[in-house]
Amino acid sequence: MIDNDAYLDFFSKEYLTDYLPKGGVTTKFVVPPLNEELNFIETITSKAHSNGYAVAQIDSATSKVQMIEQIFFGIARQIDWQKLANSFARLAAHSAGYPVPNDDQDLSLAMLAFSYGADEREVKRDINIVLQQKIFKDYSMVGEFRVAMMRLCQYELKSGQVTDLERDSILSWLEGSLKQISLLKSALIFRKITRSNARAMLFSLSRWIVANGYRGFLLTIDIRNFQRANNDLGDATSGITYSRNAIIDAYESLRQLIDNADEFSNFATFVIVSPEFLSNDVRGLSAYQALKLRIYDEVRDKNRDNPYSTLISLSSSKEDSIYDHIEDNLATLNEVKQ
Repeated sequence: MIDNDAYLDFFSKEYLTDYLPKGGVTTKFVVPPLNEELNFIETITSKAHSNGYAVAQIDSATSKVQMIEQIFFGIARQIDWQKLANSFARLAAHSAGYPVPNDDQDLSLAMLAFSYGADEREVKRDINIVLQQKIFKDYSMVGEFRVAMMRLCQYELKSGQVTDLERDSILSWLEGSLKQISLLKSALIFRKITRSNARAMLFSLSRWIVANGYRGFLLTIDIRNFQRANNDLGDATSGITYSRNAIIDAYESLRQLIDNADEFSNFATFVIVSPEFLSNDVRGLSAYQALKLRIYDEVRDKNRDNPYSTLISLSSSKEDSIYDHIEDNLATLNEVKQ
């Protein structure tokens, strides 16, 4: 096993500051030290955030992670869509020749036209051309996502092209709470986010985040709840329980994340697992061989762990310090005896 603190430092150096900003993609299945799982999640997300990454956390106790669309909806509820749209609209205004002096200044077309002594219709036309070029023609993102981001940016510009209802409907659509898709006909969005298109929406989101100046996106998915069967504890506070079929579906979604790595960029996924993930043949990794073949090291050094591998087991740094302290005490006692 690898020391917990040493691995966190290694990942920060090798991935967060080097590999991921260059467009890299990685998926890690991590067995954190016992009772330190939440601390590991908090630490890795904190490191990512301080390095200029957008972050999101998904917990299998509260999200049905066997459904890829539910993973996307859980992420979408943690994204500040307004902030991203406002940021990109400012970039578009700058590219069109109307830079906004500071982040606190109003971004409306009327303000820009007044500031530069220009006709508001011409400002609107110039910025719309930039939005078309930088969003609508960015084919690394799927069409529906591009349309949604265009509309959110236009709303931030107060151009009159997007109503409050349309903007709120787009946000509800992204977060999975939209009741009637007909509300988005005016925005040229005609289908809900489902299993068939959620993965494409996810890799579009990773591109959109980078387009807004972030170095990348880090996602943690805690699936420790998979090991809790329906009849375990009977505690409603322990969250969602998963049948074996649901677990297989979830493993299939995770396997697809690995196989579709070329669709993503600047994207890291940490799947947090319990020790039973490795030992439980019914609900663990061995239940789905396709995933096991992708993450399990069949050939490895028995004396050294590979920090670059997909499956990582960590030991507690606190335990190491305790052992070191015991060894120091024993050495001191031996010296006294002598």
